[in-house]
Amino acid sequence: MIQADVKLDTLGYFCPMPIILTSKKIKELTMGQVLEVVSDDEGIKKDMPAWCETTGHQMVGLEEEQSSSKRIYKAFVKKAK
Repeated sequence: MIQADVKLDTLGYFCPMPIILTSKKIKELTMGQVLEVVSDDEGIKKDMPAWCETTGHQMVGLEEEQSSSKRIYKAFVKKAK
């Protein structure tokens, strides 16, 4: 399990909102901190690695869980700059 410094809940939001909210939230972190982005949008599996590659931040993990009614994705992003 990856340890995050800050958690961002984007449940109920769909593309492009999880990425937009991540972009805003990561600005509040200091270099090296890890942001956990919780989403129920399957698109995050492709969108978050692409966003990290574009912005220079590091995707350090992706976890999937099944809740009672839906699949939950947890993306872990390490602030690089």
